[in-house]
Amino acid sequence: MKEKQIKLNKTELKEFLDTKVIQYNNPNFIESDPIQIPHTFSKKEDIEISAFLTATIAWGNRKSIINNAKRLMQLMDNSPFDFVLNHEETDLDNLSSFVHRTFNGNDCIQFIKSLKHIYLKHHGLEPVFAKHADKDSLQVSISKFKSIFFEMEHLQRTEKHVSDPLKNSAAKRINMFLRWMVRNDNTGVDFGIWKSISPNQLSCPLDVHSGNVARKLGLLKRKQNDGKALIELDTNLRKLDKNDPVKYDFALFGLGVFEGF
Repeated sequence: MKEKQIKLNKTELKEFLDTKVIQYNNPNFIESDPIQIPHTFSKKEDIEISAFLTATIAWGNRKSIINNAKRLMQLMDNSPFDFVLNHEETDLDNLSSFVHRTFNGNDCIQFIKSLKHIYLKHHGLEPVFAKHADKDSLQVSISKFKSIFFEMEHLQRTEKHVSDPLKNSAAKRINMFLRWMVRNDNTGVDFGIWKSISPNQLSCPLDVHSGNVARKLGLLKRKQNDGKALIELDTNLRKLDKNDPVKYDFALFGLGVFEGF
């Protein structure tokens, strides 16, 4: 049976979603969300590496995402930046047992090597994304990041764990990671530690929950949750708030996951 679309005019829709943003964009959100993992760190590089690795495995059951991300941090001695930069080959052996769904120990080891390459050769994660950013989009940046992440010798199978928006992927997990790093929401959820990228360049992390809610509210017509759908959703969210369109991720996600909207 087809979901019935809810008809609201632009003003009503904005008021409704703004209320839901306030409801969910607050510290209580952290308790049940994978964003809690980077919140255990205070150093910029520890935050961004733990956030990137957590976002990478952020699909499936949220409890299992959080548990596996915690385990991964423990395998890195709870010092992700130091581990990435200074690991020995024998340290990497400890990661070989790690698995989250199709992301296995070999993928994990490859990610650590690629991250080391990013920090040593490209000055870190933030400069790579900032360097290739468009005025109002980071989708080219994400694609460029993927090619830099895998420019060293690597396992072919691991490439599937970094999405490419230029190949029509919604790149949900990287867009979520970028939201965490760039948005400064003054409520202590998103970090806002990347100053060279603006919140108006972000895209909504589009998944099954946010997609279904967006369709019901008339923000999205396209059936698939792909790159084209993301452009449509971004365009409509920017009409509601051009400076911080991705704050509505909290509303769409909260309505979908917590309210079964």
